[in-house]
This record gives sequence, C-alpha cells and structure tokens, in this order.
Amino acid sequence: MCQCSYQLQTVTAANIAAFTTVFCVTEPEEPNRHKRASMIIVPTNTPGCEIVRVVPTMDCEIRLTNVRVPKENLLGSRGEGFVIAQKKLGPGRIYHCMRWLGQAQRAFDLMCNRTLTRYAHGSLLSDKQMIQKFIADSATEIQSARLMTLEAARKIDRGEDARIDIAMIKVYGAKVLHDVIDRAIQVHGALGVTADTPLEKMYREARYARIYAGPDEVHTATIARRILRKYQQGDSWDPANF
Repeated sequence: MCQCSYQLQTVTAANIAAFTTVFCVTEPEEPNRHKRASMIIVPTNTPGCEIVRVVPTMDCEIRLTNVRVPKENLLGSRGEGFVIAQKKLGPGRIYHCMRWLGQAQRAFDLMCNRTLTRYAHGSLLSDKQMIQKFIADSATEIQSARLMTLEAARKIDRGEDARIDIAMIKVYGAKVLHDVIDRAIQVHGALGVTADTPLEKMYREARYARIYAGPDEVHTATIARRILRKYQQGDSWDPANF
C-alpha cells in the first residue's frame, strides 16, 4: 500500500476526473534530490481524498488525509517521479506551443477582419499605419514561433537534445500568444474586452501560459545556464547544433 497526506494542493479538473496523479517524496533520505519523489495514481473517490473547492479560473484545491492506494498505483519505480515528469514535460511544452499557435492565429484572423470592416476617423482601420504595424508584427511573431516549435519537434523526433529549444519556445511562444491577443483586443476597442468576442477569455487564459509547465523565469535561467556552460567548456553556441 502507498499512503500520503497533504493539506492543500491544486489539481486541474480534479472535480470531474476519475483519478489524479500525486507527485510526492517517498525517499527523503536519498542523497540525489532528483530521486526522492515518486508518482502515484490516486482515484478521486479514495477515502481521504477531498475536493475542498473549485477555483473558477483554473484548478481545484484538494486535501489528502491518510489516503491509501494499492502499490500497483505507483507509476514506474520508487524515486523515479522526477524522471517521469521531465520526460512528459518536454513534449508536453511543445503541445502547449502548438495550441498557442492556433490561438494566436485565431486572434490574428479576428484582428485582420476587424480592421477591414471598422471605419474610424476618416478611414478603415486597415488604412492606418499603426494598425498595419500590429498586423505585420503579429504575422512575423506567429511565423517565428511556428518555426521554432517545428525545430524543437524535429530535434525530439531525431532523438537530439532539445531542452534549450523547448525552453526557448515555451517563453517566446507564451509571449507571442499574449501580444497577438492583446493587439487584437486593442483593434476591437471596448468590444474586445466583452464576451461578445472570444478575445477576453483568450486573453485571460494566455496569461496562464507564462506560469504553467514552468514559469518564464525558470526557463529563461535554464537557457542562459546551458548556453554559458558551452562557453565555459571552450565551445560556443550554434543554434543549428546545440
């Protein structure tokens, strides 16, 4: 049997899920800090598993009190939780970037269509240079993020080290998503922050992108550390080969 207790944890969609995955320390005496945690499947109807409240914008708060599950619910071996998580998070971050590209493209389409129909101050919005810059910048950024995402996926498919590429697109892709939606809202004016368009909801969800699957600050530090390590070793950083 596996047993665990937590006061409060946030878990996405725990109120509608049949089970959740608990990442917990099972080997506290292990010298290697990356081998101290394990992953355990916990059915949400297990005695002691309590949904404390549903947070409307994102997750659920749950409390685990003396929760016991069969040892067969252990994912992998004891102490392999960190390794399993990292194997999942790498490709998972690429999936996020793919979704963000779709969202950014949707916001871009809305923005372009709005500029061709909204007449203000003597001309269509599409005729105004500031709005044209919104469109040009957004198209350039979306394409850049798309190519960076494809390159990271290509490296993973070929079994190459893509950690730097994944960290880069996680940070840059989230920024592109936010900025494109922000411009689309600006073009729509007050309409953009109402529920009459999907933009206000997209904007709120885009802000999460800089937090989940690792906050921007962590990925930014990782990028710098890995690049500087190459120079410390007398090498240099080549984006095509790193």
